[in-house]
Amino acid sequence: MRAMGQLEHAKQSAADLYWLVALLTGCQEIAVEMTVQAIGSEGEDRFSTWMNGWSRRIVISKALTAIREDLARSARRTEFRRRERPELPPFPWVLHPETTKAELERALVSIDVFPRAAVLLLIFERMPMNDAANLLNAKPDLLRIAIGAGLRDLTINLARMQGRNSGVSKSNSAKGGWQHVCSTRTLS
Repeated sequence: MRAMGQLEHAKQSAADLYWLVALLTGCQEIAVEMTVQAIGSEGEDRFSTWMNGWSRRIVISKALTAIREDLARSARRTEFRRRERPELPPFPWVLHPETTKAELERALVSIDVFPRAAVLLLIFERMPMNDAANLLNAKPDLLRIAIGAGLRDLTINLARMQGRNSGVSKSNSAKGGWQHVCSTRTLS
């Protein structure tokens, strides 16, 4: 029974890691490759919770390295977003309780890569600001702009999916599903 529980935990950890890397990079192929590498690097050793956390950070770092050029371009775009004041969904909009993980995924992947990474690291991973700033090679002030922009875009994207017009033109927010970064990215 205990082995079965460990296997289920390992499968869930791998799935969570895959989801995070896919959302960070916008590339499912990179996510598969990095998840397989991470699983293979653990071998037969059972990491403590502390080691699992550091192992996860290493995978995050590798994922961000794989898209560093895209992150840098997106960070430059994000610097100009402080002047933007897009309209949010009308009050009292709330997230529908039956929103699926797939809908959340689509809403996240539609966000420009730097603000998306800020949301994923600071909100979903609960990473301290200084750690996220180091991983993203950015100043905390830029991350604050990115988190605001990313959360705004996430809210707008989710509202659109629920059929509510948020008042924002579609050009202010990225559209579609997975980005086309995979064709130019390879890992060693």
